[in-house]
Amino acid sequence: MSDIEFPDALIALERAAWEEHQAGRLTVATANAVQDAITAHAEAAGLSRYTVEMALKKAVRHAEG
Repeated sequence: MSDIEFPDALIALERAAWEEHQAGRLTVATANAVQDAITAHAEAAGLSRYTVEMALKKAVRHAEG
């Protein structure tokens, strides 16, 4: 898994977005909330937004058991 530590709220947002996506009901509001949170976390951690987004998706979508 990633070396990036994610706040629980960011994990929860990505999980909600992933569940909505899988159900075919992802909303613009949910997608924007996730992107805003990713951007804020990346800026606070001094990381690229892309790196944070990819690590977050991997942590949520491909979580170990």
